[in-house]
Amino acid sequence: MGHAAKIAIVDDEQDMRQSISQWLALSGYETETYSSAEDALKGLGSDFPGIVISDIKMPGMDGMAFLKRLMGMDSSLPVIMITGHGDVPMAVEAMRMGAYDFLEKPFNPDRMSDLAKRASNARRLTLDNRALRKELSDGTVLMRKLIGSSPAMERLREDILDLGQADGHVLIDGETGTGKTLVAHALHAVGPRQGKTFSLISCASLAEDALEERLFGPCADGLPLVEEARGGTLVLEDIDALPHALQARLLTFINDQGAPAETRIIAIAGGADPSKTCEEHLRSDLYFRLAAMRLALPPLRQRGEDILSLFTHFAEQFSDDYGSEAPTVTAQEAAQLLQAPWPGNVRQLINLAERAVLQQRRGTGSIASLLMADTEETTLHAVSTEGKPLKEYVEAFERMLIDNTMRRHRGSIASVMEELSLPRRTLNEKMAKYGLSRSNYL
Repeated sequence: MGHAAKIAIVDDEQDMRQSISQWLALSGYETETYSSAEDALKGLGSDFPGIVISDIKMPGMDGMAFLKRLMGMDSSLPVIMITGHGDVPMAVEAMRMGAYDFLEKPFNPDRMSDLAKRASNARRLTLDNRALRKELSDGTVLMRKLIGSSPAMERLREDILDLGQADGHVLIDGETGTGKTLVAHALHAVGPRQGKTFSLISCASLAEDALEERLFGPCADGLPLVEEARGGTLVLEDIDALPHALQARLLTFINDQGAPAETRIIAIAGGADPSKTCEEHLRSDLYFRLAAMRLALPPLRQRGEDILSLFTHFAEQFSDDYGSEAPTVTAQEAAQLLQAPWPGNVRQLINLAERAVLQQRRGTGSIASLLMADTEETTLHAVSTEGKPLKEYVEAFERMLIDNTMRRHRGSIASVMEELSLPRRTLNEKMAKYGLSRSNYL
């Protein structure tokens, strides 16, 4: 998945640089070569998306000084050192300074490939985690993840921006898979607590004793969550699973804070028992403190044409990941996507989009067959009870068709007019009607 991993090769000997580069290129890596550590430092930043292989003995800045500079720049960057025979004590010292591993000359090329593979995997994991942490602390990025132009989603985004600035505790309610945890992250990231601690725990994930210890202490290692989150946000997922004794402790903690609260609590209803509301699971005094502000997330089946734009968005993401074409949605399949009951909501739609891309890559099946298989597990037929007028289906499909065609032709109006057999004026009118702007596709 994704692009070839990068490897920077640093060695003052041209023959050695070239032979390492050729071998790793044959193994599928993208290589960059440098004849000195000084040159390499100019080309490598702290987010270099790969690993470094460097000789220890070089004129000018040697490998040890180079390693020290790299570790100061990014201590998690994997650096593999190449040592001459008898330089093992130096290699051990390099490992102590943070090198990933070392290779002793003359080395086995297969061992080098194996080391490069493990180091590249470690690097990818580090960068993925770093990107995720950055995303979860950036309110703008998170708001963009709340995709959709339906009235329900427009209202939700406005509510998040309003409540994010407030101090009161929040209760987030909604069916499974609607994105409640993402909304909790967004509430934290768009408000004054951005950059402060964000702590999250599921009240259904631990036995009562372990949950009490993790929440209120004393903890064997580290601070309890009520202390860890001080001044920031404490998110309690599956709040309806919180045992009654701990509900009393949580209420005491909230009352002791006074107003405005130093630590904001965001409670997420898990719907552990669908026959009962969150209010029935919690003692009333705690419920009313937590539900001072409330957000109810809309189920996917009530979000109209968002269903098609979400499917297109995730199918394109997966087609990039898997290096294949995104599936084409027929008019019949678009109607079925719009009519489906979606008990698993957005999470179910993401899974469906991934399977549709994998199916397209194999050249088998259809979106309709996947949807039917999904639906048969939860209900006997694929149509929700919330029927929509034909005009809505036609408009949703038309918007998706123009959107997909514009993406494919990277905003070329002439190509879109030709493929859809539309005069320029009609295309412009429809794009204006559906809020589609050519600049988004260039």
